[in-house]
Amino acid sequence: MTGVENALGPLFLLILLGALLGWRRLPGGDFWPHLERLIYYLLFPAMLVATLANADVSRVPVGRVALALLGSMLCFAGLLWLLRKRLEMDAAAFTSVFQGALRFNTYVGVAGAAALHGSAGVTVAAVAVALMVPVVNVLCVAGFIAAGTLGPSSLTKSLAALARNPLILACVGGIVLNLSGIGLPGWSGQAVELLGRAALPLGLVAVGVALRPRALVRLDRGVWTANLVKLLLMPALALSLALLLGLDTVNRDVVLLFAALPTATSAYILARQLGGDAELMAALITGQTLLAMLTLPAWLTLAG
Repeated sequence: MTGVENALGPLFLLILLGALLGWRRLPGGDFWPHLERLIYYLLFPAMLVATLANADVSRVPVGRVALALLGSMLCFAGLLWLLRKRLEMDAAAFTSVFQGALRFNTYVGVAGAAALHGSAGVTVAAVAVALMVPVVNVLCVAGFIAAGTLGPSSLTKSLAALARNPLILACVGGIVLNLSGIGLPGWSGQAVELLGRAALPLGLVAVGVALRPRALVRLDRGVWTANLVKLLLMPALALSLALLLGLDTVNRDVVLLFAALPTATSAYILARQLGGDAELMAALITGQTLLAMLTLPAWLTLAG
């Protein structure tokens, strides 16, 4: 096996473990929804704060990383809207395709960056999260609004939730602590770092639990469109931009990794709450996560 496969293999095993636990309904009850909330609201934000507060972000070419990642994301967001009529989908299905093509699984991304390049990879990944999470959330909420699936009351709730997004707040907090020179003083640094260490393994298992194998029977135009953009076209554009911009190996790999990630499991909840096609979203999440076990190593091996 290649170094890439050795690095990513354990991550995929944790996802498959989660799928097995979800299939067997272990531990049962509402354990997993509560754990997902704990990861999302506490453990993963702690990891982002711990990384950004003490990282030497000056070593990350933020402008070029942003151009490669956000440039490819905005390009395909615009392209999907231009092709909306030709895709011949109803509004609900289109919003799910839009989310499936743009959203990314942060747990897999940060864990993959750590496996490939250690602390240097995690630093670049945290910067990528800080850049991409606000933009992708604004784009997707705007997509629901433009498609007409979002009522006025839901719009207010969505904007309020965006302002309270724990990942956005964690990134802002970590950057402020870094730039102010305060960092995480005393025992707080070790405590927050210990919390953050639990985020990635538990997050990967939770990704597997959220998979819905029954949704794989859906193979319509929406599935093919979102998968083509997310797993092939976007990483191809991001890699091309990274090479043109002269990014070094670590930054190039993290840019490619985040561009090629499967869509986020949280997209299913948004599809249900904001008028999207939840069944299509479940098919995209499950299919992309499983396909990414092949496409992610392939892209990173090609880049290397």
